[in-house]
Amino acid sequence: MKSVLKISVFLLLIGVWVGCEGDYRQKARGSFGEVVVIMDSTQFESETADALRETFGGWIQTIPGKPPLFDLRFQDFKTNQQLDQLKRYRNLIVAAPITDSTNTADLIRALLSDEIERQVREGESFAFPLKDHWYRDQWLMLLSGESDSALARQIRNSKKTLTDNLVDKEIQRYTQEIYNRGEQVALADSIWQTEGWRMRIQHDWIKNIDTTYSANGQEQHFMTMRRPLPENDRWFWLWWKEVDNANDIDEDWINTQRDSLNEQWIRGSREDSYVTTAYKRPHETEQFSYNGDLAFETLGVWTMTNDAMAGPFVNLTVFDEESQRLFMLEFAQFAPKYSKRRFVRQFRAMIRTFKSDSTWQKEQGNMASQE
Repeated sequence: MKSVLKISVFLLLIGVWVGCEGDYRQKARGSFGEVVVIMDSTQFESETADALRETFGGWIQTIPGKPPLFDLRFQDFKTNQQLDQLKRYRNLIVAAPITDSTNTADLIRALLSDEIERQVREGESFAFPLKDHWYRDQWLMLLSGESDSALARQIRNSKKTLTDNLVDKEIQRYTQEIYNRGEQVALADSIWQTEGWRMRIQHDWIKNIDTTYSANGQEQHFMTMRRPLPENDRWFWLWWKEVDNANDIDEDWINTQRDSLNEQWIRGSREDSYVTTAYKRPHETEQFSYNGDLAFETLGVWTMTNDAMAGPFVNLTVFDEESQRLFMLEFAQFAPKYSKRRFVRQFRAMIRTFKSDSTWQKEQGNMASQE
């Protein structure tokens, strides 16, 4: 392992992020949601290993069944041939204290420059993501610290940053996979022309409700689409209206508005049954900037009133300040026999293809609809 050439700081931190356009190497293999952890077998029960299980393998509270964030598989290698096999996986973590004498530590030192190795030894840095390093579409994270306990502490202290990095990569992959199967471009273009927003629509989703109505003396819009299958029912809805500002929008407002819209439009088969938030289960709302607009993503579990039904939902609320329109989008699913983690990530991928036309004016839609 010592004979492997070290790459420069420039290549490590910048060059590895070059896109794969023109990259004809084989794609990395492995399942969505699987992470192979390369670590010496003597450290499988170490503090670092426990921190990795807690961080990358912790339970997702906002999905029914509480699946792990990722499925971790710990692997050691004794020969270059074994290492070559591990290098082919889609999601890889290579973890070891920088001072160890194991093959894994040798590999990390071979991939780090002298300057970065110094930073690791002095506790200044510990995590180094590499994109498409050995194969295309590969996510590789090097983790190293001055000791086992120090590295474990750094991993736990950076849990959200580390896991968000990989979740974002998985969402990018799902985006590509979903629409490679086909999409309804004509429908998306029509909505863009008549309504001033668009979202990439899978080939087999069916538009149901599409209405404009008045509530509290104001014009509002609501649209639903569905992908009905006998044991895997998935639906999407989008609501929007004109607003002056987003000052009142917070987590409570979003959940109240979601519940109101679900009660009105997403009804069950029984009388007085409708979708609502399962408030006894954890739900999370995160604020962020989305295409320059203020946005909130809410993840959680819905339940059906007066019926024994529940499932996950993904909600995106976006305020387009330029066109002064507030949008709320939601994907949800009822599929008792299926693991739902991958579907939630697919929903998060699809909902992120939403785009509002910030130059939109109501007259544009009226003219487009008359053509």
